[in-house]
Amino acid sequence: MGSAHYLTCLWPGLPELWWRGRLSALPMAIAFALALNFVLVTCFIFPGWLPSGLAKMAFWVGLAVWGFLIVRSSRELPELVAPRVISEAPDEFPAAHAAYLRGHWERAERLLGDVLAIEHRDPPALLLLAGVYRQTDRLESARMLMKEIGRLEVADHWFLEIAAEQLRLDRAADRLNQAEIEEEKSREERHTDRQDDTPSDSNAADMTDSSRMAA
Repeated sequence: MGSAHYLTCLWPGLPELWWRGRLSALPMAIAFALALNFVLVTCFIFPGWLPSGLAKMAFWVGLAVWGFLIVRSSRELPELVAPRVISEAPDEFPAAHAAYLRGHWERAERLLGDVLAIEHRDPPALLLLAGVYRQTDRLESARMLMKEIGRLEVADHWFLEIAAEQLRLDRAADRLNQAEIEEEKSREERHTDRQDDTPSDSNAADMTDSSRMAA
C-alpha cells in the first residue's frame, strides 16, 4: 500500500467508507466534520464564543481523540484494503475452481463461501459463484449476483469476464425458457390426446350395451 492509502486515515470513518463502502462509518465521518467545523469557528471566526480555558481544553482533547483514531485507522487499513494478504487462512479459490471444473457444484459453492468470508468483494470468486448458480439452474440468484458485481469498482478490470458470464447466463435463461415452452406444449398435447380418447371409449361402451340389449 502506498502513502495515498494512509491519507484517508486522517479523516476518521473515511477508510471504511472509501475502501469498503461501509455506511456504518458514515456517522463517525459526519461527527468529525462537525467537530472540525466547531473548532474552526470557535478558534478563528468567533474566538470569544467560549472561555479561553474551555476552548483550549476542548482543542487538546479533540486533538488527542483525533490522534487515537488516526492510529487505529492506520492499523486497520491493511485489513480493509487487502484482507486476503494478511489473512492466515489458506486461499481456497484454486480448490473451488478445480471443483467447478469437475462439476462438483456443492463443494465449489462451499469453498467459495470460505473465500468470500475473507474478501466479500473478490471479483473472481463472485464470478465463479455466479457460474455455480447458473449451472444449478438458480438463474435469479445468478442475475442478482451479477448486478452486485457490476456495482463494484474493484470489478472494473474484469469487464471481459463479466460480459462473458452474463452472455452464458442469458443463454442459459433462453434454454430454460425454451424447455419450459416445449414442456407446456407437450402437456397440452397429452391433455388433448386424453380428451380425444374419452369419446371413443364412451362410444365403444354404448355399442356394447346396445348389442347386449339386442341379444
